[in-house]
Amino acid sequence: MTDSAPKQGAMGWMATNPVAANILMLCFLLGGLCWSKQIKQEVFPEFDMDLVIVRVAYPGASPEEVADGIILPVEEAISSLEGIEEVTSTAVEGSGTVRVEARLDTDLQQLALDIKNEVDRISSFPADAEKPNVTVPLRRRSVITLILYGDLRPKVLRENAEMVRDQLLQDKVISQVELNGARPLEVSIEVSQDILRSHNLSLEEIGTRIRRASRDIPGGTIKAPGGEVQLRMKEQRDLGHEFGSLPILTTGDGTPILLRDIARIRDGFRDVDQEMSFNHKPAIGIEVFRVGEQGPIEIADAVRHHLNRLQAVLPEGIEVAAVNDRSEIYKQRLQLLLKNGYLGLILVFLLLSLFLAPRLAFWVTMGIPVSFLGSLLFLPMLDVSINMISLFAFIVSLGIVVDDTIIVGENVYSYRQRGFSNIDAAIKGVREMAVPVTFAVLTNIITFMPLYFVPGIMGKVFRSIPLVVATVFLISLIEALFVLPAHLGHQKELQGKIGTTLAGWQRTISHGISNLIRLVFTPSLIFCLRYRYITVAAGITLLMITGAYVKSGRMGMTMFPRIESDKAYAGFTLPVGVPFDKTRAVQQQLL
Repeated sequence: MTDSAPKQGAMGWMATNPVAANILMLCFLLGGLCWSKQIKQEVFPEFDMDLVIVRVAYPGASPEEVADGIILPVEEAISSLEGIEEVTSTAVEGSGTVRVEARLDTDLQQLALDIKNEVDRISSFPADAEKPNVTVPLRRRSVITLILYGDLRPKVLRENAEMVRDQLLQDKVISQVELNGARPLEVSIEVSQDILRSHNLSLEEIGTRIRRASRDIPGGTIKAPGGEVQLRMKEQRDLGHEFGSLPILTTGDGTPILLRDIARIRDGFRDVDQEMSFNHKPAIGIEVFRVGEQGPIEIADAVRHHLNRLQAVLPEGIEVAAVNDRSEIYKQRLQLLLKNGYLGLILVFLLLSLFLAPRLAFWVTMGIPVSFLGSLLFLPMLDVSINMISLFAFIVSLGIVVDDTIIVGENVYSYRQRGFSNIDAAIKGVREMAVPVTFAVLTNIITFMPLYFVPGIMGKVFRSIPLVVATVFLISLIEALFVLPAHLGHQKELQGKIGTTLAGWQRTISHGISNLIRLVFTPSLIFCLRYRYITVAAGITLLMITGAYVKSGRMGMTMFPRIESDKAYAGFTLPVGVPFDKTRAVQQQLL
């Protein structure tokens, strides 16, 4: 046909200027590749939990006493504060916890300060209750955990765990490491009753003298010819032998009596009913966290590099193992996305090559990498990182993103079949499909947008899904309307044996599809239109049957589906006050 399409408008101009279209495509591809190295990577998205937690220790108290003496006064004190959405309290033996959930758009730090002020004013706490602790919980991002275990004394095990921790911190990739399962260090000072009586002392007096003598005190400054000199008395003590040299009192002849002369001083661990074991041996965990812009994969690789070296450095009897490697989950999700992407590219290219044309299929298939890489340019502006949730959003959009380019490409191909030139077919095809394709893409975006407005913690988890999907779809729309027509309008048909063979396959497939439409689809459509009331009634009946089946309870509904785990967990609860040895005995039976 000789009819030519007008070249006016943005789509017509882009179709006739392939250089501009290629520049735009390269901006999406190369810009996304370069920027992908700068996007923050994490296993789970980072967000504030909008919680303020009040903890009060009440040693030796039963849950009922904690509820009456701790929980109720705290709840009454904070009940009049603004910005509180919900209050959840828990009373257990020896402590009480009050969790305060803040409302949306509430200044969490100011609310925590207000709660602390109100709790500090409470004067009705029991005498044995400890000072309240008001905190805003931080969501720390653990990546991997090393376990040191062996049949050794706790002190030796902890010393080696601290050595490993210090070595890990020397790595420039690793910034935050914490011991897990290690009992807190403690310096115990024991004085017999007879010695206290002989020196006319009390435990309270000894404790007061130790506190006063073991601290660092600033002493101001002294002006000297060379400048000001700062004075500071450094008397802070951390070890038992350092406390032993503290003078407690002075005899009549001026001889000082030191703490080690009247007391038994030991460096040890706090007496807590807590211990960790691994492979039936005492253990200490060394947990490594992700900080800032660090990626989980690089941190896990750095820790495993140290793991191979530690096996040869640690003393005999101590073994080390890596557990809870959360970067493996991240790797699996990333590999799943890449695998699905490769399969999608191959399937789209092969099928479109058979139904349409190989070169048209290639440019249509290019819509997938262009859309995905192009979205990486804008995700940092939307405060979206590469994590388990955003990778899931990429996987979801993978099966939808190429639809608009397929529609435009197929319409351009149909105009070619009618005899239009390549450039005219490209312009007519894209203009005809511009409005329906745009509304189809906007409909898909609107479908996911309700996830953005989900309130609370779940809303913060899922907010990245609509942002990723919307960005990918919009880039795909730009590619389909402004880049694809330029490529389809300036391509040439395949020549030679390959072109002839593909053309024969396409004619055979096209003939088969035409017969299917003529013999099956068209008669079915005519029947449904002729007996439209029966068709509508059948659809409504099917919908009602489906609703009744769901309402009957035969199809269960749950927020998250139950899936098989790679780990098995066992827990048990014993009555309050059971000795720790009995708890350990029950644990050994489970093992």
